[in-house]
Amino acid sequence: MELHGAPFTVPPGERGATRIADRVVAKIASQAAREAVGKLPADAARPYADVVVRSQVAEGALGDAARVLVHLELDYPCDIGSRCAAVRRHVVERVGALVGMQVPEVAVHVERLHPARGQGAAGRTR
Repeated sequence: MELHGAPFTVPPGERGATRIADRVVAKIASQAAREAVGKLPADAARPYADVVVRSQVAEGALGDAARVLVHLELDYPCDIGSRCAAVRRHVVERVGALVGMQVPEVAVHVERLHPARGQGAAGRTR
């Protein structure tokens, strides 16, 4: 395209905008949580995420930020704190790598604990 005899070019960063839907970020966060948690009992629900994406322009930064709430179930006994920390780290890493968004907050909500394989009510002693 030419404008008054000179080629008209728009720098790549100014050619348009990309909007990633909250549900897309939630799907990526859910998958990242599944990867971080690892294998769970067959009756455990799959981890899922709720996401709110907000523009950071008001905070002085460019781009969008995603606030993520991950719901999951874990086997027990386990180190719940370290597993939740691993989920938070992996969600931040994957969302940042795949979508390019900052993730300033990942809240992990453990909804249920499942007895580890081989440990059930029948295996308890008093």
